[in-house]
Amino acid sequence: MTATLLLVHGAWHGSWCWGPLRDALGGDVDVRTVDLPSVGDDPAALGDLAADAATVRAALDGLDGPVVVLGHSYGGAVVTEAVTAGSGVAHLVYLCAFQLDAGDSLLGAVGGQEPPWWEDVQGTAVRAATPEQVFYNGVSPELTRDAVSRLGLQSRASLEQPLTDAAWRAVPSTYVVCEQDQAIPVPAQEAMSSRAGDVLRLPAGHSPFLSHPAELAALLRPVLDRAG
Repeated sequence: MTATLLLVHGAWHGSWCWGPLRDALGGDVDVRTVDLPSVGDDPAALGDLAADAATVRAALDGLDGPVVVLGHSYGGAVVTEAVTAGSGVAHLVYLCAFQLDAGDSLLGAVGGQEPPWWEDVQGTAVRAATPEQVFYNGVSPELTRDAVSRLGLQSRASLEQPLTDAAWRAVPSTYVVCEQDQAIPVPAQEAMSSRAGDVLRLPAGHSPFLSHPAELAALLRPVLDRAG
């Protein structure tokens, strides 16, 4: 039996980003997704980290174990906050993600200063100003255009709030380092990956689910099989 895979997207994204990976995994893998409330079009109506974690917990409540939960980028912080021992989660996967500890925030993890490509929106949200370069190096022009058109605003609170828990201390984890990532530098990924039990690598940018879906699926299948 193969474990169910719950995919948790990163900042500014949505469940739409997982289509190519879902296709590459094939119909024999039960793939579930969420849409985090910290992403949207209205800067006054976005959720925070706690709301995102609650969304993941609600999704897990509807699943029978075993489950592998994958967090991409900011989604790693959400997974770390949301998952608890005894929740039916057999394994965590951090895909070029923020594998933070309790007390850490995403903003703190990037040095406490906002990257130059974070663009403020009304003081409550952040827009990704140059997604083509930061998120989608190595992605086809067609997929890049489609992805950019779907990006939302990201709640500022979600990026500034400290975590209250660290799921990887209780649940086994794997970190996937993306070696051409322009959003999270490789040294930062490698530092966070020291918290994982296993480390894998992909010669990809920040969005391997779009640029390298078959290769990413091949990395995930053994994890799913072992967890099942």
